[in-house]
Amino acid sequence: MTQAATQNQRQTGHSDTLTEGIRVLVGSQYHEEQSRPEVGRWFFSYRVVLKNEGTHSARLLTRHWRIKDADNAERAVDGPGVVGEHPELAPGESFEYVSACTLDTPWGTMEGWFRMERPDGEVFRVRIGRFFLAPTTAPLTELSTSGV
Repeated sequence: MTQAATQNQRQTGHSDTLTEGIRVLVGSQYHEEQSRPEVGRWFFSYRVVLKNEGTHSARLLTRHWRIKDADNAERAVDGPGVVGEHPELAPGESFEYVSACTLDTPWGTMEGWFRMERPDGEVFRVRIGRFFLAPTTAPLTELSTSGV
């Protein structure tokens, strides 16, 4: 990652990672109207963009998220596909989805991986870089998807 890209990641709280030719961009947004801080509930949505920058197709099989709140309490979320889908990405194709997460503290982080499979049966993990769930992160509209 270039120095400018690293600086941008620090400013936005978003993440941009590349593993085995699959780029994963993620950004979050705080939703004050759906949050209830007085009862310890902060609501965030996050947008994930996957782009196959490699030379071989890949199909998303499963997801794994590690979610940490400001008190360092950690929980894991595992499951098949994403938003009920198992997208297959040919070289140059992308897939985007939006999901949500609640925290018991005003901020936290998420990171994890997608388990993917090539047409030849090779299964591999694609890293999802750490990103911030915080009221101060840049809006999702600022998630850089240039080239996606």
